[in-house]
Amino acid sequence: MSNPQQLRYSKEHEWLSAVEDGVATIGITEHAANALGDVVYVQLPAVGDKVTAGESCGELESTKSVSDLYAPVTGEVVEANQDVVDDPSLVNSAPFEGGWLFKVRIEAEPEDLLSADEYTAFTAG
Repeated sequence: MSNPQQLRYSKEHEWLSAVEDGVATIGITEHAANALGDVVYVQLPAVGDKVTAGESCGELESTKSVSDLYAPVTGEVVEANQDVVDDPSLVNSAPFEGGWLFKVRIEAEPEDLLSADEYTAFTAG
């Protein structure tokens, strides 16, 4: 499993893209997708919703369990990935591409986001 170097990661297993014009894309990591199993339902925050770093903002349901989705940053949701809502398996098949979850206009970014190498070490033990 390879974590893209250009992304940053939370200890709750979400990834965050580079910020462009104040907006970042959020998804869950391949590690999290594999741990969840086959994702069958996704509840995402709606456009206009305010999310707060470290707080639950949605839900992922798999054949194994239900898991909260946590926001890695604070801001306002500007887009939710309707493709993932329509086809939740994208979270498993393409967690870093078509399986992204939502985009947020960032107001505050926590200091404890991890680099790809730090996240790999975190999930290894």
